[in-house]
Amino acid sequence: MTDDDVLAEFRAAEALLEGHFILSSGLRSPRYLQCARVLMDPARGSRLATALAARLPVGIRESIAAVVSPAMGGVIAGHEMARALGVPAMFLERPEGVFELRRGFRLAPGTKVLMMEDVVTTGLSSREAIAAIARAGGETVAAAALVDRSNGTADLGVPFFPLIRLDVPTYPADALPPELAAIPAIKPGSRAA
Repeated sequence: MTDDDVLAEFRAAEALLEGHFILSSGLRSPRYLQCARVLMDPARGSRLATALAARLPVGIRESIAAVVSPAMGGVIAGHEMARALGVPAMFLERPEGVFELRRGFRLAPGTKVLMMEDVVTTGLSSREAIAAIARAGGETVAAAALVDRSNGTADLGVPFFPLIRLDVPTYPADALPPELAAIPAIKPGSRAA
């Protein structure tokens, strides 16, 4: 699957949005990829996850015993990736502000894990998820995401494999370009009110 094929999937799902968006990191952006919309079609989600799984190096792919994702955005992406890899899927939640496994999810000590996200912007949530996996006894051997919009700056501390890399500008709220400042901001992600 080429980058154009991936973007075509997002466009077909009306998941590539234009406007003024407040990202979960607090940064602002003129474009937003609503992965929930692209993943609402199970066949599309399967195609994207299967393409991403095929890009993982064989040694990493064969070592993965579980896929763990941060809730909310990573749940479906993680489930589809686990299906593509033929391993269990689990997700992390933040009931007290810190990621943890709940709902009876457990990792045996040393379980080789792929941490799967929908979108990575700064990498903060991914690093927090990887730390939670370690606290639960797992070993994150790699991270993956449908979209890397970090402009190549996200350091997750493990090998990182996105399906597509998009260079979308982001801005602090107090340093917006005039054309973005003129548009009302909306918070479309999982942390929206």
